[in-house]
Amino acid sequence: MKLIAGVDIGNSTTEVCIGAVGDDGAFRFLSSASRMTTGTKGTLPNVLGVKAALFEAMDKIRQPISALDLVRLNEAAPVIGDTAMETITETIITESSMIGHNPSTPAGAGEAVGELLFLENIWKGKSGVPYLVAASNKFSYEEIAARLNQHIPELDVRGLILQADEAVLVENRLNKKMPIVDEVRHISKIPEGKPAAIEVALPGTSIRMLSNPYGIATLLKLNADETKAVTPIAKSLVGKRSAVVIRTPHGNIRENVLPAGEITFHGSRDLHINIDAGADEIMDTLANAGEIRDIDGQPDTNVGNMLTRIKTSMADVAKSHGSDIRITDILAVDTLAPVEISGSLAGETCMEKAVGIAAMVKTQHLPMQQIAEKLEQELHVRAVVAGVEAVMASLGAMTTPGTKLPLAILDMGGGSTDAALLNPDGRVAATHQAGAGELVSMLIQTELGLHSRVTAEQIKKYPLGKVESLFHMRLENGSMQFFEESIDPRYYGHVVLLAPGEMLKVEEDIPMERILEVRRDAKKKVFVRNAIRALKTVAPDNDLRKIPNVVLVGGSAEDFEIPEMLMEALSEYRIVCGRGNIRGAEGPRNAVATGLLLSYLGN
Repeated sequence: MKLIAGVDIGNSTTEVCIGAVGDDGAFRFLSSASRMTTGTKGTLPNVLGVKAALFEAMDKIRQPISALDLVRLNEAAPVIGDTAMETITETIITESSMIGHNPSTPAGAGEAVGELLFLENIWKGKSGVPYLVAASNKFSYEEIAARLNQHIPELDVRGLILQADEAVLVENRLNKKMPIVDEVRHISKIPEGKPAAIEVALPGTSIRMLSNPYGIATLLKLNADETKAVTPIAKSLVGKRSAVVIRTPHGNIRENVLPAGEITFHGSRDLHINIDAGADEIMDTLANAGEIRDIDGQPDTNVGNMLTRIKTSMADVAKSHGSDIRITDILAVDTLAPVEISGSLAGETCMEKAVGIAAMVKTQHLPMQQIAEKLEQELHVRAVVAGVEAVMASLGAMTTPGTKLPLAILDMGGGSTDAALLNPDGRVAATHQAGAGELVSMLIQTELGLHSRVTAEQIKKYPLGKVESLFHMRLENGSMQFFEESIDPRYYGHVVLLAPGEMLKVEEDIPMERILEVRRDAKKKVFVRNAIRALKTVAPDNDLRKIPNVVLVGGSAEDFEIPEMLMEALSEYRIVCGRGNIRGAEGPRNAVATGLLLSYLGN
């Protein structure tokens, strides 16, 4: 009896399947295992994850690694995803004549315009001059209120700016009603003596004047050029409840213009497209370029620098020369990216149109043979590079109950989407395209302005809820879930992710409806678009109606909403589409590893 291992090295996970071939040629599957992929897919650090998965799978059948007769590896094409930032909007404001702020706990309501004056210098104030007073956290809220009440009869104090989170506490002790903005982290940066405007909206509403460039121009008496310069700040304050904008008339406005740049597709014919044209035009140009040899960007531009960075990082991990690295496919999607406004008091950003790009990077010689040699040295077991990923996945998908030929598969992983069409006569058409789960996580993180990629991954994987009391939660579909026992008070009022057996709190203050919109939009942009693109590539005459069945495999096929999105998108072509169930037991996982064993039998 021979023990054979099929090993699928993916962008996120490494999966293993063990099978036995008897002396009579009979074959049976014995066990499977998966581990996180170590290092970039298709590079030598993968060996550590492969070994861990092999040890786990062999341990399940109580056999040592030395009992293996052969390890069969998939051909792994590394995929690196990145995003082209500030592509549609080319100007980066590096020093603005305006600074803005958006606290979350203001007090009072209305607009106020006046000259900035620090609380410690309030005795310098002059009668008849309107003032906005700024107070640092070296003063307690009692001291701030007492000093203001002392000077309010003689000074025209129109509004208050606080460093501490104490707006309501101060308001309750003042003898005069006024808009109060707090949480100004870098209050020391406020230029005393400069004109400023503050605005606080009523609860449930948002500011109107300071989120409008012409509103700021009205309050601070700006000319046309100054109004243009303040536009990014107005955009950053849209939808906020309160804001401060300060005019510094002697500040210089310097602009560092970095063009978005052009992408060049080197294919059957060389085509160029400016990234400003957006994702749809980019992908149409890619399709018209024919079979792609390489993709590069215009030097000293956003997209040129990004594609160069991708090639350089791949050259480093693959230990190849830069000339050996080629980008053979990209997926471009329109998105929004936060651009930080320098000079701001609290790290404000405004959302600008951008293009997210996943790129498929290949070396002239895939380092898979080096991985096979390294495994042989360390495990003393013969290892070979055995098959193309998409073809192996289609063989594995055939073990799903209820399938028949011709059969198409979509293998949706972390970095790439593979498609293959297995015909009754044994012919296989396959394609390997950039863009999958990692690009979705990147879009979620970018558009929601999340600090952590882990949070973006969790938002991608789990449904949402909003804890509205200690005994009930509103789910993302609008229904209510009630609890017999009290929910942990730490979750009260927060959006949570409903992971199996636990709730995960979303630390950022983002409405559930916004998170839901961004998550679903990102998945449609990446998975639905890429699935249709890949299936058209393998379909006869590029006609999706000639594909009767599609089996979804890979990690992303386990997602709670992606398969339903794809079923809906493919229903117009009358395609039977659903999650695979490899060997009737593994779900959509382990298709490639299973296919590697089946291809051994075929050989």
